[in-house]
Amino acid sequence: MEATTSPALLASAPPVDTSGLYRDITGFAHDAPAWLQHLLEVWTELGLLLFGFLFVAAWWRARRGDARALAVAVLAPLATALAYVVSELLKSVIDEERPCRAVSGAVRSLAECPPHGDWSFPSNHATIAGASAVALALIWRGLGWLTLPLALLMAFSRVFVGVHYPFDVAVGLALGALVAFLVIRLLPPPLARLVTAMRTSPNAAVRWCVGPGPAAHAYAVVR
Repeated sequence: MEATTSPALLASAPPVDTSGLYRDITGFAHDAPAWLQHLLEVWTELGLLLFGFLFVAAWWRARRGDARALAVAVLAPLATALAYVVSELLKSVIDEERPCRAVSGAVRSLAECPPHGDWSFPSNHATIAGASAVALALIWRGLGWLTLPLALLMAFSRVFVGVHYPFDVAVGLALGALVAFLVIRLLPPPLARLVTAMRTSPNAAVRWCVGPGPAAHAYAVVR
């Protein structure tokens, strides 16, 4: 009779063992007040929507800025999407089982444990949060005081609800921040030239998307 191996046992071990910290955080989560549990369970998903809203607000604000400002505002969500793709590629290579299934002696996760094959490392949520926080801080100077703590809270919430190791979210935050920083520092010049051309387009819809720019805004104020 051939021996069989559970599919869960074929997954990779965590790159860095933070299972002890995972037990501590999930234990704290189970002892936390119900309102805090519900708040972080909601925030772990609602935070993505908030970052999306801030991207739209940053684009709207940049429509009256120079071409480079609008280029950066457009690149920000694209950089976040690229960070997510990189995170997914890493997941497919590393195949780390979720801690809610792999860590012995841990309390039951507050969130439903994702199915086998939905790998844990790195955290997509943390990657998106890290990219969004850095991108928005680069677009909108002074907004980092809001976006960076929000990203940290989202990353923590993924461990709190029991679906990621602390190392998963730490790497996700760093990965997202790095990708966003590189994209926004390296790619704006060619996109800024495209924005400048689009602002003289005969198509009204195109001109509305890119906005009037600072010169038109200054003219309207003077009048």
